[in-house]
Amino acid sequence: QVQLLESGGGLVQAGGSLRLSCAASGRPSTVNAMGWFRQAPGNEREFVASISSSGFNKWHGDSVKGRFTISRDVADNTMYLQMNSLKPEDTAVYYCAATRSKGTLYSASYYSDPYRYDYWGQGTQVTVSS
Repeated sequence: QVQLLESGGGLVQAGGSLRLSCAASGRPSTVNAMGWFRQAPGNEREFVASISSSGFNKWHGDSVKGRFTISRDVADNTMYLQMNSLKPEDTAVYYCAATRSKGTLYSASYYSDPYRYDYWGQGTQVTVSS
């Protein structure tokens, strides 16, 4: 079993910054890749970013490229999402997720699919005012 806990959400003005954190507990050694997804009211869950088990391979959704940066501290079992130049359309609940598969590095199309993820956090609210 793995538990994921997001933190760092809040209310910010457009153009501001936030850093989200996701801490893994339970049996974090089973965690492989990790990712961030977001969901706004009335919208489907959207891929934000993902990162490989090593932390060296990263993928970012088109809507956040150049503004958001994903990273992870493997030793600390923690993943981060640095969000800069925030826009009102970034307002959503942000979810941390992780896979348990190992041994293969997949493409962005794999990691952008929420059905590939085995563990999910409860989400943290990010609200960007105009």
